[in-house]
Amino acid sequence: MSYKRNVVSIFILLVVAAVSTALAGEKNAPPSQKIPKGAKVFVAPIEGGYDTYLKDAIAKKKVPVEIVASRDQADYEITGTSESQKASTAKKVILGNWHSREEASITVSNIKSAEVVWAYSVHQEASAHGQRSSAESCAKHLKEAIENQ
Repeated sequence: MSYKRNVVSIFILLVVAAVSTALAGEKNAPPSQKIPKGAKVFVAPIEGGYDTYLKDAIAKKKVPVEIVASRDQADYEITGTSESQKASTAKKVILGNWHSREEASITVSNIKSAEVVWAYSVHQEASAHGQRSSAESCAKHLKEAIENQ
């Protein structure tokens, strides 16, 4: 009896593990949609004018998308947040570091399905060019994501 009980217990544990793994895979599954090359993308206004830096970075890094002026013309929308903190006097005097601290986060969503198809965030403790640097990082990684699909 003890042998049968152990076999049944092991079987139940294996089934529970398999179901848990399957469910975890569904939660962490990548989005079902990809961003095609040449997609029409609308960059929504982002606080502090970060959307301007992002549009410039997308052009500079030659991201294979078309930026459109109206959300109605777009297939995808980029939204995000940005925070910039200038170097404090103490940081300048003690560390000799004049660079700002930059944080930004963007998401690309399919307008029709509202599904987030790509997201990226950047944290730069000492950014030489402020928001421009973080926007270029976002654009670079977006380009890689589109080209490596």
